Amino acid sequence: MRYRLRPLYNLGGYLSAACLCLICTLITAQIVGRLLDRVATQLGAGRIGLTIPGLAQISGYLLVGASFLGLAYTFVNGGHIRVTLLIGRLPAAIRVYFEVFCLSIAAALSLYLAWNLGWLLADSIAYGETSYGLVNIPLWIPQTAMLTGVVLLCLALIEAWLITLVTAVTRPRDFTIDDTGHS
Repeated sequence: MRYRLRPLYNLGGYLSAACLCLICTLITAQIVGRLLDRVATQLGAGRIGLTIPGLAQISGYLLVGASFLGLAYTFVNGGHIRVTLLIGRLPAAIRVYFEVFCLSIAAALSLYLAWNLGWLLADSIAYGETSYGLVNIPLWIPQTAMLTGVVLLCLALIEAWLITLVTAVTRPRDFTIDDTGHS
């Protein structure tokens, strides 16, 4: 499929990768800090104390960002797991309607999730909610990443639904699923 909004989905993928790189950087810095502490104590000096407070909490929120921001990118590149055992055996003229049906359900569920995440985000902003832990992080920050990722997925699903629906109406016998699971 040719997605018109692919640059937007790619941006989500890049932001997802940036979250993963930041997790790796923070954990590496923590490990290096602990190694330097150990070397300093073995040399008779005191601990340097190079630790990152709330590292697990921050890494968890970055993982949320990486997971949600990469949803649309993964979808448009055929990375989501699809079970085509049944659909793959159907004739193309029937298979295209099953695809439209499945994309309809996926888009509806994603839109429902986006709607509820929007309410959650609004509540977090209105009440000034922060995380519990060593570092008080405003919850709207990870929730914004979640909502952004789900909205991007909704756009990708709706775009795929429209393309598949046009194929179903105009030329259903030409519908094929390539190796990535897209028509």
